[in-house]
Amino acid sequence: MQTETNKRALGLSFEFFPPHNAEANLRLWRSVERLAPLGPDFVSVTYGAGGTTRERTNAAMLTIRDRARLNIAGHLTCVGATRQETLDVARGYAKLGATRIVALRGDKPKGADRFEPHPDGFQSAAELVSALHDIGDFKISVAAYPEKHPEAASEQADIDNLKRKIDAGASEAITQFFFENDTFLRFRDKCVAAGIDVPILPGILPVENFGKMVKFAARCATSVPDWMHQAFGNAQNTQESTILATAIAVEMCDELRDEGVGHFHFYTLNNPDLTYDICQGLGVPIKALSTQAGGLVA
Repeated sequence: MQTETNKRALGLSFEFFPPHNAEANLRLWRSVERLAPLGPDFVSVTYGAGGTTRERTNAAMLTIRDRARLNIAGHLTCVGATRQETLDVARGYAKLGATRIVALRGDKPKGADRFEPHPDGFQSAAELVSALHDIGDFKISVAAYPEKHPEAASEQADIDNLKRKIDAGASEAITQFFFENDTFLRFRDKCVAAGIDVPILPGILPVENFGKMVKFAARCATSVPDWMHQAFGNAQNTQESTILATAIAVEMCDELRDEGVGHFHFYTLNNPDLTYDICQGLGVPIKALSTQAGGLVA
């Protein structure tokens, strides 16, 4: 049974994506305003390939920093940019007050068979991590895949690649989302056996729309178990689906806490309500958001 002390000690982080129009900007701020009182350790803002969302990412980070006074992390990829351009973005994040970067290789371009690095760019996430480690005092998060990355030759090759990123200077890994705790726990055991000793934060995707999630999971090579298909198929309406999604995520996280997990990273998709309800189900304490100061008060 979790004590109140253990509940208060739970670490949280939330991922947002930069808005593309005024309406989406309001949606982002509503998400931040809704989730900030949960006291996350940090929030991250995604970054388009080749810097396609650079200005919007920076603007979103500024909004979160100034209006909610949260610790911000910028995403950074190796796609479509030179080494200098990529590191300039990292230096820009530092000027915004970001002390953490989520360093990623990045997805292959649409229609391409494989990732093709820029001729003058970083060849891998490990190279990017090493360079970031050399230019600043960043806390660097990297991606991990409990179910083998679609482009990896094998599970072991995938773990070997994660080990290279850690050895290059990464301080933690954030996983792709998953729906079976055994999948994460087996992966964590394999990482320990490989000598990976940094925190591995489970990535949690609240299921707002089951059909859309299934399509997204297929692109990520994430398994959706049969029991989830059956359970959501039996839901009669949106309200029942929401209750089911909340219950599934709370049960997953509670079981993982019993296995020693102390931090969860939520992929919010800029839809905060499910994430908020899940955190409430986990007993996360609420802080008041000071609208005058734009920050949190105890």
